[in-house]
Amino acid sequence: MRLKTSLLQEPKHILFMTLELVSCVGWTTADELYSCSEDHQILKWNLLTSETSLVVKLSEDIYPIDLHWFPKTVGGKKQNQTEICVLTSTDGKFHLTTKIGRVEKSVEAHKGAVLAGRWNYDGTALITAGEDGQIKIWSKSGMLRSTLASQGSPVYSVAWGPDSDRILYTSGRQLVIKPLQPSAKSIQWKAHDGIVLKVDWNSVNDVILSGGEDCKYKVWDSFGRLLYSSSSHDYPVTSLSWAPDGEVFAVGSFNTLRLCDKTGWSYALEKPNTGSVFSLAWSADGTQLAGACGNGHVVFAHVVEQHWEWKNFVITLTKRRTMQVRNVMNDAVDVLEFRDRVIKASLAYGHLVVTTSLQCYVYKNWNTPLIFDLKEGTVSLILQAEKHVLLVDGAGLYTFSYEGRLISSPKFPGMRADVLNAQGVSLSNDTIAIRDKSDEKVILLFDTLTGKAIGDGKPLTHKLEVVEVALDQCGPSTERKIALIDKNRDLYLTSVRHLGREPKICKIGSMVHSMAWNDGANILCGIQDNQFTVWYYPSAVFTDKELLPKTLYIKDGSEFSRAPHILSYVGTKVTLRQGDGSLVYSSVAPYPALLHEYSTTARWEDALRLCRFAKDQSLWACLAGMAMANRELTTAKMAYAAIGELPRVQYINFIKEQPSKESSLAHMLMFSGQVQEAEATLLQAGLIYQAIRVSIDLFNWERALELALKHKTHVDTVLAYRGKFLQKFGRKETNKSFLQYAEGVEVDWEKIQAKIDMELAKEREKAANASVRSSLVTRR
Repeated sequence: MRLKTSLLQEPKHILFMTLELVSCVGWTTADELYSCSEDHQILKWNLLTSETSLVVKLSEDIYPIDLHWFPKTVGGKKQNQTEICVLTSTDGKFHLTTKIGRVEKSVEAHKGAVLAGRWNYDGTALITAGEDGQIKIWSKSGMLRSTLASQGSPVYSVAWGPDSDRILYTSGRQLVIKPLQPSAKSIQWKAHDGIVLKVDWNSVNDVILSGGEDCKYKVWDSFGRLLYSSSSHDYPVTSLSWAPDGEVFAVGSFNTLRLCDKTGWSYALEKPNTGSVFSLAWSADGTQLAGACGNGHVVFAHVVEQHWEWKNFVITLTKRRTMQVRNVMNDAVDVLEFRDRVIKASLAYGHLVVTTSLQCYVYKNWNTPLIFDLKEGTVSLILQAEKHVLLVDGAGLYTFSYEGRLISSPKFPGMRADVLNAQGVSLSNDTIAIRDKSDEKVILLFDTLTGKAIGDGKPLTHKLEVVEVALDQCGPSTERKIALIDKNRDLYLTSVRHLGREPKICKIGSMVHSMAWNDGANILCGIQDNQFTVWYYPSAVFTDKELLPKTLYIKDGSEFSRAPHILSYVGTKVTLRQGDGSLVYSSVAPYPALLHEYSTTARWEDALRLCRFAKDQSLWACLAGMAMANRELTTAKMAYAAIGELPRVQYINFIKEQPSKESSLAHMLMFSGQVQEAEATLLQAGLIYQAIRVSIDLFNWERALELALKHKTHVDTVLAYRGKFLQKFGRKETNKSFLQYAEGVEVDWEKIQAKIDMELAKEREKAANASVRSSLVTRR
């Protein structure tokens, strides 16, 4: 990926034959830019017609410094009012100016120059920063609301937090995050060795950029922790700006323009003849960049040479409207031409999805794309599943089939589609998962086909803020699982559909920095601490928690550099992006995916044959978990025996010996740790003694007595086993309930045993009768 830059032969900002520095630029649409200069002129640049026109010549005492247009969309809804910008100047005023150059209002704001002015994301407030060290908040109409901060040094740059509830500003060599609530605590830290000149804070990824006179740019999280620090440039960093989707950012310096990944490493370095770049602005679709230059020029750049890979295909964006498709198996090359410039693209599951400013193209073969129109041109995110594609734009989320049919459009209160990213949204064939931006502990789950909330409409709530979500891609919707990483970097797994029960959220890993599901089997891989870990069968945590560590494949991360990030896991190939931007590939054995296929199609003999051939303990452990989940006891017994789990083999034998199906099912649930479900199954089948016995075996004496009293049977049995238990440990009874009932109940072991034998005989008879009835039905 790189920037393709263009400059006019002659600069447009000239005063009395002298080149005047351009101080600020701002986009109104994806093809229309406004620039301001010390020649007092506001120029309009039309990129479609390559025309430049004078909007207005400001009065001689107005020297513009900063320009910011009022946000086009608020909470996904387009603004209907007249487009207006805030223009700050050296005379201590800011000017609310329309598109046609009319100054609606000029406000005395600061003593000395107003160095920065920024609208918040919903357009309800404006912040200004001055040479006098003050930061002030103003209403939309330019009325002073409050002075947020006052310091002894000039505030060179300011930015709003993602929710417009915090402010980031410069203070000499330091950065300060100040909440708008007066009682909330500020965060302040030393950021650079020289004065900090420019900051930006992205609303999608919540990451901060800073650049300073120490000739470095740095990347920070919202707590002030350093994520990346560049090496020293030749000149101070005078400008920087996030792309709207938060995936890349641009850095400007003297005769320098740099395109960087969100993690900090540099994609490309351009050396245009610009002088210092004082201001950078991205178009709303994130495809074009404009810079205000010290030599009177406005530099334009657009992003080209983006790459997408899937299996044997590599696709490259060669020009704004042209893509090259290369099949690495036979070196065949196809060229795809588009009517408008490409904004976003995604390649997965045998389909290439490309969005332009007006249309969406879906390619299955390279000759005949399926084309449909888009409501809103600025698509910020494309997610693909096997059967569907999800498009996210400023107005909402839309699920389409690969035939171009709109399937659903999920909506929820407080939805802000403009801040959704790939970490906070996940798509499978039947489910859409969205991390709620207003409460990051909450994950909203929607049915892909209807767009309605799943189940009873209750979202999934975790105990901590969630950083990343990912849905598995295979299997029926009833077994859909979601993996999530929380802010402690712990990895959890839970079911999406839990049928009225409280969801069981199980921890399966810690210190996990990145994860991805396989596209063809429910296998999960992740970067765990400094290791590359693959969970061959993560659902084992629901059937046998102790089995999970035996189903892992762990590879030492020494071959990866600092902080690798998983991009995709397709087939047996995992693609990782290293901290320095280089791509590395890691392969995973094909056997686990094959085992998943055999399990799904109930080919247990083939599964056993595969495990015997591979001679891998982790495969046997996976097979044991899969067989137990599918209640295939014979296979499970053989798999557990192969990994030396003899107590479990004995318990499976015990389950097989149970006289009725209900008892077997209850003990299988017990095997998986689902005690309440096992008890409910037995009680529903009228097997009261067996339900009481479950509590006795787990030494849950109070529950055993409660059941016996409730059903008026086996009270003496519970008291007898309780007495035996206390006698074994040489203890006396202290529980008041047991003391109370022990007085009036006689414990006779012979009578108790006879009663138990009678109950078991009844159960066997009932099971035999049921078996006879089913065989008669089958014959008919």
